[in-house]
Amino acid sequence: MDLAIETRSLSRRFGDQTAVDAIDLAVPRGSFYGFLGPNGAGKSTTIKCLTGLLKPSAGEMKILGLDPRNDEMKVKHLIGVVPEEEALYQRLTAAETLRFVGDVHGLDPATIAARSDELCELLELPPDGKLVADYSHGMKKKLQFAVALLGSPRLLFLDEPFEGVDAVASRQVKDLLNGFVSRGGTVFLTSHVLEIVERSATDVGILHRGRLVAQAPLAELCAAAGGGTLEDVFIRLVGKEDIDRPTLEWLG
Repeated sequence: MDLAIETRSLSRRFGDQTAVDAIDLAVPRGSFYGFLGPNGAGKSTTIKCLTGLLKPSAGEMKILGLDPRNDEMKVKHLIGVVPEEEALYQRLTAAETLRFVGDVHGLDPATIAARSDELCELLELPPDGKLVADYSHGMKKKLQFAVALLGSPRLLFLDEPFEGVDAVASRQVKDLLNGFVSRGGTVFLTSHVLEIVERSATDVGILHRGRLVAQAPLAELCAAAGGGTLEDVFIRLVGKEDIDRPTLEWLG
C-alpha cells in the first residue's frame, strides 16, 4: 500500500505522562483519514509530531515517503496545516498574509497573486484592506485554509477545522477538501463532529488514552460493528467510562 503517513511506535511523553503511546499509523495516499478520539486522547499532540512542531520521544515516521528528520524542508513544502489554535498575523490583510506565505514557499509573485485571488474568491474572504484582527472566527479559519492550500500541498493536516465555522463556510470547505482528495491529495483530519467525518472520510483511526485502538477503512469499521454508525463504533471503542450520562432529576 502506498502510504502518505506511516509511523512505527510513535510516542510522545511530557515528563511522566505519555500523551501518544507507540502508535502505528498507516494513512493511504489519496485518502480522507478521520483521526478521532475523546478530549485528551493525544490527537493534537500526534499532529504536532507529524508536522514537526514537536519532537517525538520515540518511534519512526515517514511523511509522503520522506523521513522528516532527514528531509524536514522537503516535507514542509509538501504539506499544509490548519492548526486548532489560531496562527495568523493580526495586523496583515488576507492578501498580505498570502503574499508572505507564498514568499516562504519560494513562489514567484505572479503565481502568488493568481492563487491568492482564486482562493480569496473561492472562500469568500474579505476584500484587501480589512485586517485579520477584524475578521470573524469563521473568516480566520477560512484564511487559515487558504494559507494551507497556497503552496499546493499533497497532504493536509487539519486539527478541528470546523470548530466555530458556520454551515455555509463548512460546506465550502468540505467541497474544497473533497475536490482535493479526488485529485489525489490526502487529508488527515481531527474532529469531534462525527457526522462530518462519517460523510467525508474514507479511512478512520481512533485514539484512546494515547493508544491507537482502531484503524481501518470506514466501511469496514462500521461493518465489523454490525452495520452501526461511526458514533456506535466510537462509543464502543472508547469505553463506557468516557460517556457517562449524568441525569438531573429536577430537570424536566
